[in-house]
Amino acid sequence: MRAVLKLIPDDTNIDFVGKRFLAFGISMLLIIGGLFYAFQQNLNFGIDFTGGTLIEIRTAENPADIITMRKTLGDLNIGAISIQEFGATNEVLIRIPQQDRDEAEQKVAMGKVRGALASDVEYRRIEFVGPQVGSELIEAGAKALIYALLGILVYIWARFEWQFGIAAVLALAHDILLTIGFFAVTQMEFNLSTVAAVLMIAGYSINDTVVVFDRVRENMRKFKKKPFTEICNLSINQTLSRTLMTSITTLLALVALWQFGGEVIRGFINALMFGILIGTYSSVFVATPLLVYFNPRRKDVTITQAETAL
Repeated sequence: MRAVLKLIPDDTNIDFVGKRFLAFGISMLLIIGGLFYAFQQNLNFGIDFTGGTLIEIRTAENPADIITMRKTLGDLNIGAISIQEFGATNEVLIRIPQQDRDEAEQKVAMGKVRGALASDVEYRRIEFVGPQVGSELIEAGAKALIYALLGILVYIWARFEWQFGIAAVLALAHDILLTIGFFAVTQMEFNLSTVAAVLMIAGYSINDTVVVFDRVRENMRKFKKKPFTEICNLSINQTLSRTLMTSITTLLALVALWQFGGEVIRGFINALMFGILIGTYSSVFVATPLLVYFNPRRKDVTITQAETAL
């Protein structure tokens, strides 16, 4: 006989909908706090958005003398240069800010940096992003998020009803705002890979939400005499084991990537890990409880004697 792993017992009956006011209050506090940090400190935009030059080097000495390098490059008077260890202890990532004038001035600044570094330094990567490209990328990233939300709204509306679509989009907006707040508070670099991570978070979260919504619709047809709040609670509890199992297995894969994938994708993985946790929370405590306020209509389904007894 095959053993089945169950994280949650079959008879679980947690009143998730009854805790919606507490969940909504916590979410509002976190969103407001995150947006406050975002407006006060701004996001730590990467060169993708701000423009500038990125130089990845490998030094002969191991580990690299970051402190001396910061002092040497800081004396060049070309703006706030960012220097950080990147992967191995002798690999360094240097970010030169966008210069005030033009691309020629940016090349001059890059030349000063190369002249100040040791002659035995190995240059592994040099990337330049102009200010116009950076502003275009910000606009494109914002459009991608908006189009994704609109597409999801249309999909949920077509598959279920408009009430489900509005609840799903509000829950996704909740996830996106919390993720932006997370980057504002931690001041981790926000770049194009982070935008991709946010879009992936939206996809993961809506997948969980659709599973719960599908069970809600099924139970609405099955238990036509049950109050809608009880149907929502029943549906969440019935899918809770699947939701947690999916989240845990996804997080295990992300932890492996975070540990062994290197610094290049670490910001991307950080966003995904936070988003998985928030997406799981929102599908249980935000998306489905929001349906209570939209009151979707019951389908005209024939009631059997067994269902009437329930």
